[in-house]
Amino acid sequence: MSIGRPTASIRQPLYTAEQRRARDETPWTLVQGVLAPVQFAIFLVSLVLVVRYLATGEGQFAATQSVVVKTLALYAIMVTGAIWEKVVFGRYLFAPAFFWEDVFSMLVLALHTAYLAALLFGWLEPHALMLLALAAYAAYVVNAAQFILKLRMARLESGAPANRDAQAMEFAP
Repeated sequence: MSIGRPTASIRQPLYTAEQRRARDETPWTLVQGVLAPVQFAIFLVSLVLVVRYLATGEGQFAATQSVVVKTLALYAIMVTGAIWEKVVFGRYLFAPAFFWEDVFSMLVLALHTAYLAALLFGWLEPHALMLLALAAYAAYVVNAAQFILKLRMARLESGAPANRDAQAMEFAP
C-alpha cells in the first residue's frame, strides 16, 4: 500500500500502430462511418413513431415497421462491425479495446431480436411490443454513447483535429 500521492494509472492506447494502419486502410471503416449515422437517423424516426403510437394509439403499423427496419440496420452494422474488428484487431468480437462495447452490443442485439421474435410469433400485444422496442432503444443509446466516447478517445490519442477522424468511426451499435 502506497502512502502519499496516488499513482497515475497507465492506460493502454486504443490502437497499436499496426491496428491504426489497418483501421485507416480497411474499407470497413468507411462502411461503419456511413452505417452509424444512417442507423441513428432510422432510430430517431422510429422513436418518434413508437412514442406517437404509445401516446395516441395511432400509427401501429408504421411504428412496427420502423422497429423492424431499425433492427435490420442494427444487424447490418453488427455484421460489418464484426468484420471491421476482425480486420483491425484480429478477432470478430470482444477485442480488448472494445470488449465492454461489444458486451453491451450483445444486449442491444438481444433486445432487438426479442422484439422480432415476439412480433413474429405473437408473443406480445402491440403496446407491450412497443415498450420492448423502447427498452431496446434505451440500450442502443447507451451503446452508441460508449462508441462515441471511444471515437473521441481515439481522436485524442492521435492528436487529430475533431473532423479528421470522421473516417474512423468505429461505431457498431
